[in-house]
Amino acid sequence: MKLIIQIPCFNEEETLPLTVADFPTHIEGVDIIEYLIIDDGSSDKTIDVAQQIGVHHIIRHKHNKGLARSFADGIEACLDFGADIIVNTDGDNQYCGHDIVKLVEPILRNEADIVIGDRQTSKINHFSLFKKLLQRLGSGVVRHLSKTNVPDAVSGFRAFSRDAAMKLNIVSSFSYTIETVIQAGMKQMTVASVPVRTNEKTRESRLFKSISSFVQAQVTTIIRMYAMFKPLRVFFFIGFTFGAIGLAPIIRFFYFYVNGAGDGHIQSLVIGAAFLVVGLFTLLIALLADLIGRNRQLTEEILERVKRMEKNKPKN
Repeated sequence: MKLIIQIPCFNEEETLPLTVADFPTHIEGVDIIEYLIIDDGSSDKTIDVAQQIGVHHIIRHKHNKGLARSFADGIEACLDFGADIIVNTDGDNQYCGHDIVKLVEPILRNEADIVIGDRQTSKINHFSLFKKLLQRLGSGVVRHLSKTNVPDAVSGFRAFSRDAAMKLNIVSSFSYTIETVIQAGMKQMTVASVPVRTNEKTRESRLFKSISSFVQAQVTTIIRMYAMFKPLRVFFFIGFTFGAIGLAPIIRFFYFYVNGAGDGHIQSLVIGAAFLVVGLFTLLIALLADLIGRNRQLTEEILERVKRMEKNKPKN
């Protein structure tokens, strides 16, 4: 059983040694533990430091591609290097490395496909009350849409079985956290959560410039991912809403028309007809999107089969 711990890094020369030093050197049921970093266009000595502290694998981006791309490239590399379990953590030493044991145990017992570390954000002192409320609200929305029980949906401290990693396809350009949870739920994977510890904050987050930009990006990701997996439901709701809005002024017009006062309310008929047409077109889009969604599912199944053939073939 081989475990690879991957660390997306962007200018982490100071915190990377602290992060790696905290990793467990032995886990019951795991034969090999290796480390992999994805250097996302760092301008400091991150790669030199990684080599000095004995990181086994280094993936390098010539320029910054973002966290989601780094995570996806890391997963692909871990599969290439024969990982049976993949753990993802941050290079800023946010998470307690010893808790990797907690993350992999449910996978080793074959009880989960993905395990996400719950930071228990209500207990984190440097999180503001507003940030704690946003995290709770956001995770609640993700739980509802994905049909999973994940208290901390944006936690980057998580473990994946090899089978789960094969099934994931990252399309977001911002962050992988919410996307992977929604994908896992829609693809009927078993997602578990375990409480984990966090360390003192070493720096401000580089993922977003402000809370508002973070919320905007995460809301966009949630809508995009849900629409990708449930297009008929999303567009049918939109089309039905437009249709209902359009029917109201049309009924109003006919009410006045029956009472002999229809001439002065033609605008209600025009506005209602416009909304009704938009609603009908949206319903047609719903059917088309559902067909495209079915085709996407077939494409993903083919991609998964190709991955399995490529990643599982014997090395010469």
